[in-house]
Parts: sequence; C-alpha cells; structure tokens
Amino acid sequence: MPLDPLSSTFAALADPTRRAILARLALGETSVMELAKPFDMSLPAISKHLKVLEHAGLISRGREAQWRPCRIAPSSFKQVDGWLGNFRRFWDESFNRLDGLLEEMKAEEAAKAPPRSNRKVSNPKVRVTKEKQRGRTRG
Repeated sequence: MPLDPLSSTFAALADPTRRAILARLALGETSVMELAKPFDMSLPAISKHLKVLEHAGLISRGREAQWRPCRIAPSSFKQVDGWLGNFRRFWDESFNRLDGLLEEMKAEEAAKAPPRSNRKVSNPKVRVTKEKQRGRTRG
C-alpha cells in the first residue's frame, strides 16, 4: 500500500543517516561522492538512502555532464512545517497559559508575604565576633 506524501517524508526523516545527508545538503548542493565521505558505508548504500529521500520529495538529483548534484527540494519540508505548525500553535498557547498562571501565583505570594522593612537588622553572632576581634570580651 503506497504511503501518503507526509508519511513518506516522516519515514525518510526517521533515519539518522538520511537526516545527516539532509543537514549536509542544507549547506548547498553537492555530489554523491562528497555526501558519502563522512559515512562508513558503501556508495550503493548511500544511493539507497538518496533514493528514499528523493522518493519522499526531500531532495532532487540532477545531471551535469559527469557530475550528479543532489540538492534540497523544499516542497516536502513545507508540508511538514505546515503539519507541525498546528502543534507549534498548541505549545505556544500552552506556554502562554502557564506564564499567566505563574504570574498569578507570584502575585498571590507577594500579597501573602509580610511587608519588608528598610531597617537594618543586626545579627548578634556577628556582633560577638566583632567584639572578640577588638578584644572587648572577658573570656
């Protein structure tokens, strides 16, 4: 059973090697040989990954004489971004509600707290230590 385009895209993105290939292609188009260099796998294995990415519409491959450049194809990324946009809105709204709740809780805590005085409170332990330092104690 054929997958819908969004499912094909997510299936292609599920593999870390394919995500690494896409990260490299985000820097600009390059050849299959250049894409294969950082990976410890054969060229046929890299080609299989590229076919999955191409089938999902994430990359396109061209032919310029002997050079076969690969490049990002942005249309599938737009579909994914659109789908994820619904969740982005959900999380933004959730975080905004949480921020509001935290501000309310801070305001309630501030209202419950006793008023602070500006008077300096001396610590008796500090005073004893200072008196010992000055030689004013009897012991």
